[in-house]
Amino acid sequence: MASVSISSHLNKAIRQQYISLPQGGKCQVTYIWIDGTGEGLRNKTRTLDSEPSSIDDIPEWNFDGSSTYQAEGSNSDMYLIPVRMFRDPFSLDPNKLVLCEVLKYNRLPAETNHRAACRDVMEKVKDHCIWFGMEQEYTLFGIDGHPYSWPTNGFPKAQGPFYCGVGADCAYGRDIVECHYKACLYAGVKICGTNAEVMPSQWEFQVGPCEGIEMGDHLWVARFLLHRICEDFGVVVSLDPKPMKGNWNGAGCHTNVSTKQMREAGGLQYIEQAIEKLSKKHSEHIQVYDPHGGADNTRRLTGLHETSSIEDFSAGVANRGASIRIPRQVGQEQKGYFEDRRPAANCDPYAVTKAITTTCLLNLEGTEESK
Repeated sequence: MASVSISSHLNKAIRQQYISLPQGGKCQVTYIWIDGTGEGLRNKTRTLDSEPSSIDDIPEWNFDGSSTYQAEGSNSDMYLIPVRMFRDPFSLDPNKLVLCEVLKYNRLPAETNHRAACRDVMEKVKDHCIWFGMEQEYTLFGIDGHPYSWPTNGFPKAQGPFYCGVGADCAYGRDIVECHYKACLYAGVKICGTNAEVMPSQWEFQVGPCEGIEMGDHLWVARFLLHRICEDFGVVVSLDPKPMKGNWNGAGCHTNVSTKQMREAGGLQYIEQAIEKLSKKHSEHIQVYDPHGGADNTRRLTGLHETSSIEDFSAGVANRGASIRIPRQVGQEQKGYFEDRRPAANCDPYAVTKAITTTCLLNLEGTEESK
C-alpha cells in the first residue's frame, strides 16, 4: 500500500459543499511566488471586491520573507508584484491564480527572482520571436520518501515497459497526471502534452510553445498546479534530477528552442549557428541548468540513461545521448527547432531561457546581434 498523507483521506464531498457556495460577487485571488530555495513555491489568498479583468487590476501585496528563506526577521517584509493571471481550477471561476515576482525591501529583485533579468533579455530580442517548449519530467513519491507504488521492500521490474505504458502494472498514478492536464487547460496554462516516462512512477508534461518570458511563467504555474493536485491525492512530486540511484533514468527539463529565422525556409543554418555558439558556453550553461550550480546535474548527466556527459558538449540528429538534439524531421525539412537536453528537472526556466537566448542571440556586450 502506497504511503499517502492523512489529509488526503478527508471527506472531499464535505469540502465540495462549501466550495460550491456563492461568493456574493467577491473574488478570491491566490498569489504564487518562488521562495528562497529557488525551487519551492509558496502561496496565499486574499479577497478582491470584484473579478479582475487584467493583471493591472490586482494589487501588490507582501509577505514575511524570514519564513521563506528570503529575509531576516528584523527586515522581513517582501513585495509581491503580480505578473501573470490564470483561472483557478480549485476554487473555480471567478477566482484567480496570480504568479508574482518577489522584490526586496528596497524594491530590487530577490536573489531567486530570475524573472526580472530574463524579462530584460527577452525584451532585447523580441523581434526574433523566440519560442520555447519545455518538457517537465517528475517523479511521484509517497510521504514516506519511497517512490509511489514501488514495492515496500525491493524494486519494480526493470525499465522497459513503463515509457508511454498502459496497465496497472506499468502506469503508476495516472489519475494525478490526467487531473493535472485538465487543471492546466482550465487555468490557461499552455500545456501541450503528457506521457509516462522510462522509470516507473515517473511522468512528463510539456508546456509550449511559449514566446519569451511567457515560458517561465507558464511552467512555474504548471508546477504549482502539479504540487497542489498531488497534495489532494496525498502524494509528493519530486523534481530531483536523479531521484533514485542505480540503473534508473533521471529527470530532466529538455528545452526546445526556435526563432523566427529557424522556422523559415533554410532555417537549419541558423540552428547550426546557435549550436556552435552553445558549444563554446557549455560550462556556463551547466552552472545555471540546475539551482545548485551544476551539482544536481552531475548525478544525472553521466552519459548513461539517455543523457550526455556533463563534461562534454555534443550535438546530433535524433541523438538522445547528445547535449543538443536536432529532431529528425527538422533535419529533413531543413528548418524548425533544436532541443537542449541538459537542463535538470528542477531548473529555473527563467535562468535556462535567459542563458540560451543570451548565448544564441546576443553578443558579448549584451546587445542584439544583427539579423
